[in-house]
Amino acid sequence: MEPWMQIVLTVFSSVLASSGLWAIVQKQIDSKDVKTQMLIGLGHDRVIYLGIKYIERGYITRDEYENLNDYLYKPYRDMGGNGSAKRVMDEVDKLPIHK
Repeated sequence: MEPWMQIVLTVFSSVLASSGLWAIVQKQIDSKDVKTQMLIGLGHDRVIYLGIKYIERGYITRDEYENLNDYLYKPYRDMGGNGSAKRVMDEVDKLPIHK
């Protein structure tokens, strides 16, 4: 076998066997999973519902903001949530924080 062909096969095999490639494949499989879709839907519902409540009230507490942003919105966004929750969070970010 030609030396250049051995190099090409080695590189191709390395890429195919790398954990990065399989992580991408697994993420694609997970994104289509019904459980993932349900979690995204539930996250969306809570972010929208709570965000609108805080906007209507006119302020948010530090604990409420942490709960909404860190534990609901960020995981929702990272799972592939859409832009409607981002618009609500942008408005929540403008609210004054009360103790």
